[in-house]
Amino acid sequence: METVRNHTISVIVENEFGVLTRVAGLFSGRGFNIESLAVAPTQDPTTSRITLVTSGDKQIIEQIIKQLRKLVPVIRVTDLMELEHVDREMALIKVVAPPEKRAQVLDIVKIFRAKIVDVNVDSLVVEATGDEGKLTAIINMLAAVGIREIARSGKVSLARGNQES
Repeated sequence: METVRNHTISVIVENEFGVLTRVAGLFSGRGFNIESLAVAPTQDPTTSRITLVTSGDKQIIEQIIKQLRKLVPVIRVTDLMELEHVDREMALIKVVAPPEKRAQVLDIVKIFRAKIVDVNVDSLVVEATGDEGKLTAIINMLAAVGIREIARSGKVSLARGNQES
């Protein structure tokens, strides 16, 4: 039996009203789950890149890609798991940080090359960028201090070198 694993799929679409709804509808209509989703215009303002993470075996991923390619506003679909690629996520983590815990939080932030982007009387907001493993690690370390809230961007990815994603 083939292993089910996460796949990062890059979808270049026409930048028009309702495209994201159609893509999400394709997934929900077929019972596929979207683990992560990020959308933004590309260097060409008439197109957008949708980066989504979903899971499935080879047959399910092939079916997803075929269905995506059938959608009218879709220009290109790439399974980045088949290419060398770079991916990153960003997280904002609001940490409980009264004065007696600030040094501990600052040490963790420094280790992970993160940034403090907001300071309050009893909390700090940490911005961390990296791959999923790095974000999981900093979240686990900060959890020992106390986390109030987390917001994550979802994965964004590009193929390395001259390959198009």
